Amino acid sequence: MSTIDSNSNIFNQINQTNKSSSTATSADESDSEMFMKLMIAQLQNQDPTSPADTSDFMQQIASMSTVESIANLSTSVDQLGQSLMSSQAALQASSMVGQQAFVETDLAVLPEGGSVQGLVTLDASASNVWVSVYDRNGVLVDNQQMGAQSAGDHSFVWSGTDNTPADQYRIVAQAEVNGKVETQTLYLGHRINSVTLGQNGIGMKVNTDVGSAGINDIKQLG
Repeated sequence: MSTIDSNSNIFNQINQTNKSSSTATSADESDSEMFMKLMIAQLQNQDPTSPADTSDFMQQIASMSTVESIANLSTSVDQLGQSLMSSQAALQASSMVGQQAFVETDLAVLPEGGSVQGLVTLDASASNVWVSVYDRNGVLVDNQQMGAQSAGDHSFVWSGTDNTPADQYRIVAQAEVNGKVETQTLYLGHRINSVTLGQNGIGMKVNTDVGSAGINDIKQLG
């Protein structure tokens, strides 16, 4: 079982790269515009009886051309980097298909002869933790006690009852914390059927039997 690290995830890297590239491009355009304004102002305000040396202007234009060439090269390198990162994102996405993802959702699918796996995330220790299972009509069909638990992630498996058919169910995790009953964050295991990539790999979603989920809604793979 592997945990998704949001700091090293390729999709977050792509997002950060795009933001940096956009900022750099705006800065380059602003510098070029400022340079041209200064040259025009210099021409408009020069002394007609003692005009500026033509060679000085040519040298300034050459310097500007050099700066723009370097900026264009930097842009090309950034675009190449984004292309490589997009390819890496596609490879990472394809490797996720078929794996089980623990997604933040309350919808679960009980397969024929199978079970539902889940994780309850507690922000603080609780004197008692339990999960309640409801059918499509909102009728309580089962209740599983997990007892006292410390803060952190706690796994559970629900295999249904003797009379529970294979179907979709809603699961709610609750805990008694400092004498109060509170609903807890719940992640349920679902098989990834396909992956949808956004532009440049940004906004990737995994598609499961109960719908789509963003990469930030996934707790673990495996």
